[in-house]
Amino acid sequence: MGNLRLKKLLKKLAPDVGRRNEEDRIDWVISALGSVGDGKKILDAGAGTQLYRKHCAHLDYVAQDFAEYDGSGDDLGLQMGEFDYGKLDIVSDITDIPCEDDSFDVILCSEVIEHVPRPRDVIREFARLLRPGGELIITAPFCSLTHFSPFHFASGFNRYWYESVFEEFGFDATELTPHGNYFDYVAQEIYRTPSMAATYDAGKLGLTGMIGAWLMLRRLAALSKQEKGSSETLCYGYLVRASKR
Repeated sequence: MGNLRLKKLLKKLAPDVGRRNEEDRIDWVISALGSVGDGKKILDAGAGTQLYRKHCAHLDYVAQDFAEYDGSGDDLGLQMGEFDYGKLDIVSDITDIPCEDDSFDVILCSEVIEHVPRPRDVIREFARLLRPGGELIITAPFCSLTHFSPFHFASGFNRYWYESVFEEFGFDATELTPHGNYFDYVAQEIYRTPSMAATYDAGKLGLTGMIGAWLMLRRLAALSKQEKGSSETLCYGYLVRASKR
């Protein structure tokens, strides 16, 4: 049985641990956007395919991106294959957006800053663009595999990075919540193992490997439910909201 068929079988039979990174993160962002007051002007910085445009119908939505990723990148690491930005409102470097100071009430930046060579400059630019009392909504990995290369410059960001950069540029964190925990992350990578083995010619996982993975996933599911604070060591990423002073 091939690695990819084993991966599908694992997903079908294994417990629901390490499988909701993206889904739960998207749900959190949608909820955060829903809490923003009607009519406020929002910048979706690094909007990509503009996943959240439809969730901003009650807002004055502006989409920005550098628009240089084509889905295949340099063909190394994890790539999308296809990538459609749609019609962007602004095409620019995220650290130099052609808008006046204090232009926005809210800035959304989801899964972007790991793709910027100087991520602190991103927060500096957001501080310039946000009106006093304006809000940042940010997600980014705590730990990530190389993806969208060559546009991948950091594996992730922990709470200390956010605390440091917010203090530097005049923000107060109103939410800094870890998403997932150590056991969720390990489970996620077990699910990814068959496709990684196939991609890098490491051989087949095999039936014995699948059984071992299934048993490990069952144990990780139990550990994830019982854990207390393992996210401080490893998690998917942080769900962040901050207010400009």
